[in-house]
Amino acid sequence: MEKAALLAAAAILYAVAAWTVAPGFYDGFTPPQPYNFVCPPPQVGANQQPTSGHLVVKVIGGVSDANSAFTDDGQVVIGFLPGSFNVKPGQTTITVEITPVSPCPKPAGLRFSTNAYHITADATLAKPATLVMIYSNLTTDPSFVYRAQTPDGPWENIGAASQARLWTIDTKTSTLGYFAAGFPSNAVAPSGRGSGQQILPFIVAALIAAVLLAGVPLTIIRRRQAAAGGGADDEEEA
Repeated sequence: MEKAALLAAAAILYAVAAWTVAPGFYDGFTPPQPYNFVCPPPQVGANQQPTSGHLVVKVIGGVSDANSAFTDDGQVVIGFLPGSFNVKPGQTTITVEITPVSPCPKPAGLRFSTNAYHITADATLAKPATLVMIYSNLTTDPSFVYRAQTPDGPWENIGAASQARLWTIDTKTSTLGYFAAGFPSNAVAPSGRGSGQQILPFIVAALIAAVLLAGVPLTIIRRRQAAAGGGADDEEEA
């Protein structure tokens, strides 16, 4: 019994240690930092207001440099490749601003899991930019990112990447404007991504069980070897 208890404890410690190693398969399984809501839902306790972001992109030889704009709390990141902007004659810099939208938009037929953000620049996009939005584990996982030119809409579905880190959703956009991540309000469950906060306990339990089961054959083999070794010693003594 003591050996079984030690094996179980070792398996659990192994799983926990694996989750703390980065990068790795378990990367991102820990809960995210508290989300800063403009309009916090009822289940949220203490809340801080979200922050804005500011970036100055350099223009070198008439081509905008590669860079990323992000809010100070890291809830929104937008990345630009070299030459992402249509540079005006004589323009040496491009300013990008990210601002949380208040009051919160509530478009018909949609439910937003994130804040809405207004992203602007003093030049238009020449190449698609990559947009990453963090969402809270206290809200339903968003299925898509939506874009609009005014807070009142209409809000256009611009999709979402099939693979993303836990608690994030990302996509590409060819124009700037208002952005938010959410899902159709008539959906029983968000399509295309699943609900991470609902399946996470099952994933953890399955991983621990897998590690425990992996140790069973090794224990049996060792016991058989020990038994066989004991039998051989008895024959030698006889």
